[in-house]
Amino acid sequence: MHALTLDATLHHELPAARRGDTAAYGRIVSACQNTITAIALSITRDVAASEDIAQEAFLRAWQRLDRLKNHDSFLPWLRQITRNLARDHLRARKHAAMTGQDAELAIAIAADPAPEPGERLLVTEQETAALALIDALPAESRETLLLYYREGQSSQQVAALLGLSDAAVRKRLSRAREQVRSELLARFGEFARGSAPAAAFALVVTSALTVGTPPAAAATALGLAGSVGAKSVGKLLLGGLGSIGIGAAGAGLGVWLGLKRNLRGALDERERTQLKRSAALSALLSLAFVLGMLAYASWGHGWLVPLLLTLGLFGGVSYLGLVVEPRIKARRHAVEAQRDPIKAARDRRRERWMAWAGFVLGMALGGGGLVWGMMASGRLPF
Repeated sequence: MHALTLDATLHHELPAARRGDTAAYGRIVSACQNTITAIALSITRDVAASEDIAQEAFLRAWQRLDRLKNHDSFLPWLRQITRNLARDHLRARKHAAMTGQDAELAIAIAADPAPEPGERLLVTEQETAALALIDALPAESRETLLLYYREGQSSQQVAALLGLSDAAVRKRLSRAREQVRSELLARFGEFARGSAPAAAFALVVTSALTVGTPPAAAATALGLAGSVGAKSVGKLLLGGLGSIGIGAAGAGLGVWLGLKRNLRGALDERERTQLKRSAALSALLSLAFVLGMLAYASWGHGWLVPLLLTLGLFGGVSYLGLVVEPRIKARRHAVEAQRDPIKAARDRRRERWMAWAGFVLGMALGGGGLVWGMMASGRLPF
């Protein structure tokens, strides 16, 4: 993104983001993600870790937006958060000895005769050369060079994103070029562009701002299905079928986002299969609720049936999200606790908080939509 466009985006979206507008913050994430992941990658030299660190940096900035007094300070502040998190990551990895469980897992992955496409990081010659180049350069040159190729080879754009002068950026680029061969630099350029985060990066961060748990999908189904109760029978054929599609799509999106986050870092195929099975059950429960509400809007009356459907949905989905999935991930959590007990404990607290926040928010929004639909249709007197 051009520096002028980025400045305009920040000045336009930050006031709304500070008021709690997650969509506005998502647009900020999209505008800044190349810069932030490049900074993290320049320090960690690990693409996957750099994206995790960048997501954590965006989440921390979101949680502390109320402390920001000057909109012009946002990007420098976010860059510093990212650098601190990346250095913390390196310190944690440096002091974390490989446990017996870690070693067994590493051997199992290395010995797997048939790795699944997309689930194993294939170390290509290009990536190996690029990472070797990153290791050889000073830290300040790494982030400058990464951003230079990710931002269309514009030194002025890099200068604006890093808060430097154009002359300083050109000097760093010149120093970097002096240290490496031209063919290696060309490979590095391909790597820098190819390792930039995809458009889905911002969607993942935005979904994590509120909840990333199955109750979020339930809230989507509840809110949309609740509106079915407000439709007249004359509009049911068209409106009802639309509600099925929208409700199913909304629930499916919520489940898919939660599953995607859960699959990242799965220990083995057994854990992945169990997580996929749990997500499928969540999606089926949400779809069954939408269909049940549609049938009720056609032939039912009163408030008991929707209440039972609601309790059944939230009971089932919450059990899967708050009980079943933590059990599935117990082995992974044990490995993480052995690597870094402090970080693992902090991650578990955050996961529990977000799970319960998802439950409460889902009940409030979904239940509110349901009550409104029942009142609007005359099935719930007021």
